[in-house]
Amino acid sequence: MDQILYWNDVALEANRISHTDGKDINTLGPTLSSRALAIVHLAMYDAYVGAAKATSGTSLNHYSPAAPAAAAGTSVAAAIAAAAHTALSALYPSMKTTFDVKYAYSGATEAGTDAGFNYGVAIAKLILADRQNDPSDTDAGYVPPIGRGKHRIDPDNAQGYNAPFYGAASKCFSVSVRHGLDAPPAVGSTEYERALKQVRVKGIAQELMGTLPSNTGKRTVDETLIGIYWGYDGAKNLGTPPRLYNLIVRKVAVENANTLEQNAQLFAMLNTAMGDAGILAWQEKYKYNIWRPILGIREQDKSMGFTGEGNNNIDNDCDPLWLPLGAPKDETGKKNFTPPFPAYPSGHATFGAAAFHITRMFYGVAPNNRTADAVFNGLNFVSDEFNGITKDNNDTTRPRHVRNFPKGLWQMIEENGFSRVYLGVHWSFDAFALDGSGKPDLSKNIGGVPLGLKIAEDIFNNKLTKSSV
Repeated sequence: MDQILYWNDVALEANRISHTDGKDINTLGPTLSSRALAIVHLAMYDAYVGAAKATSGTSLNHYSPAAPAAAAGTSVAAAIAAAAHTALSALYPSMKTTFDVKYAYSGATEAGTDAGFNYGVAIAKLILADRQNDPSDTDAGYVPPIGRGKHRIDPDNAQGYNAPFYGAASKCFSVSVRHGLDAPPAVGSTEYERALKQVRVKGIAQELMGTLPSNTGKRTVDETLIGIYWGYDGAKNLGTPPRLYNLIVRKVAVENANTLEQNAQLFAMLNTAMGDAGILAWQEKYKYNIWRPILGIREQDKSMGFTGEGNNNIDNDCDPLWLPLGAPKDETGKKNFTPPFPAYPSGHATFGAAAFHITRMFYGVAPNNRTADAVFNGLNFVSDEFNGITKDNNDTTRPRHVRNFPKGLWQMIEENGFSRVYLGVHWSFDAFALDGSGKPDLSKNIGGVPLGLKIAEDIFNNKLTKSSV
């Protein structure tokens, strides 16, 4: 049994369950869930490296400089399983009984594995201790900035400000520098107005599409599907985007018949990249504090909002009653919503670009390649948002949709970025700048995709070295 894939599956189930029962609050939301997955996979990686060095040998080096050497003959399987079980039990204490059962069935508990068990436990405790002072996602003590264009609470949903201190106060996992972004287009600029016109028609609530003027390029059926397909906005039974991206990469790993060593390295790099994406995206979010479309479209006219000026001839691009299709809330009677943190950059775009690009490079795509690839060649993927089981907030079961990606993981990076516009919860520049034809312009350091690409390339090039920033 491949212990990395086995415990990756357990970790992804923990993500899904924690966002269903809400018990393990230190693993909820995009920031803390990416943190948890990074810790688990780094523990497994270092356990593998130490045990492999003591047995069959490996050219990989420990992530943690403080990691001890393993005794000769240490069981690799036992070390990985013990590290995963220890990390998961600390992060998701409400599920420890489940992890105990999973450990018993892991195939890593046979006689003579005590050395591996002890080594894995020690490694996991080392990784956990290193992250014990990470900030939470609380907004206690946060005072939001006031002004036109600044993020405020969604007027259609009662919600707070998620993780305002997390990004700036967290130390990174593996990047060598704290990557940042240029400022997004200013409110009122040509680029901003273009993005506003786009999301107003592409991201509007389904029931309000009839209010749009004719010939405005309304959202298509394909675009509606894409928006929901990539959702995973912490809904019950689905979890967060890092779970989705892990599920996709698992298909690639299985298709390529990865060795245990390859999986140890791939999934550690994947989840560490997303751990740093959660930190750096949230650092930039609360640095720029850009409002979401639900505020920007409703308050496009300067007479709207708390700092409004007198005006009786409303800007035609202003719709004071506009609502988004919304991040999908897969619970009966619950409204779709806008996530409770600033728009720029998109967390989805940052996570997705970091995850998929580091996977591309792992399978031989050049770091500076920004075109189609064959990494997902011939494979299909069914999102849990469209699996024939998940119900929407009207208690209607969505159909099962099998989706393929002929342009590979690069297609996923772009599609995942655009998906948030189709839900009406992001501006296009939250993912990337657009050229004159409406295609991503990655020559500009704007949006979550460029940020995610930089994170991935940094971690890939430094070979998963522990960060000092």
